[in-house]
Amino acid sequence: MKNALDLFRLEGKVAVVTGGAGAIGSAIVKALAEAGATVVAASRDVERCQTFAHEMSQGGLRVEGARCDLASEQEIRDLRDDVIRRHGAVDILFNNSVARHGGDLRHTRGADLDASLQVNGTGLMLACQIFSETMQERRSGSIVNIGSIYGMVSPDFPLYEGMKMGNRIDYAFVKGGMLNLTRYLACYLAPFGVRVNCLSPGAVQTSNLPESFVSGFAQRVPLGRLAQAWEMHGAALFLASDASTYVTGQNIVVDGGWTAV
Repeated sequence: MKNALDLFRLEGKVAVVTGGAGAIGSAIVKALAEAGATVVAASRDVERCQTFAHEMSQGGLRVEGARCDLASEQEIRDLRDDVIRRHGAVDILFNNSVARHGGDLRHTRGADLDASLQVNGTGLMLACQIFSETMQERRSGSIVNIGSIYGMVSPDFPLYEGMKMGNRIDYAFVKGGMLNLTRYLACYLAPFGVRVNCLSPGAVQTSNLPESFVSGFAQRVPLGRLAQAWEMHGAALFLASDASTYVTGQNIVVDGGWTAV
């Protein structure tokens, strides 16, 4: 039996994090790397990922930047094959990439939803399919899909008045679907020793959020504030590591109590 703290260590593991240079993605990359993993941060913006990887490497962490557009099945396969060629395996996959298109019900066209689903639906499924192939062969692996509180509850619409980033109907659609896809994959892949879970954050503090939104949102949260990105570290590391070897098909919510109200 392992020491309790050793359960969270990731030495010798290889992880891929899509959307790996964003606010939540970069926090996840940092947590996994600090626990000892070699981490590949991937997104369409390869320069941003490589710059972030260089910053992490300067601190002694094993982080690499790579390109992957989840709208392209070939790019997903190329990323997997390249990581396996250089590192021998992929033990952990975090699906954090997201594309946002359209707006609320009134301002979303069919073409907007199609574009969103290409990444957030088809791309998500293909990433799970393609990366799990090698995990199934090795009878081991952890896939974590990054969801949202808005996969479980509706937005508080007045909070988002005047904000372009809020109230998108495609986001609610795909994050809700992600939860049941996670359950499906968990049951399908369980015989192969591959675990699949979801991590659903609430609002995360970033520098570009209007003060009116921050204060309004904080008033709705039982803990009285937005999350800091580093507060995803614990749940992410738990789901990636041997600390959760008997956990699959679950949704870990990190929202300060928002969905408890």
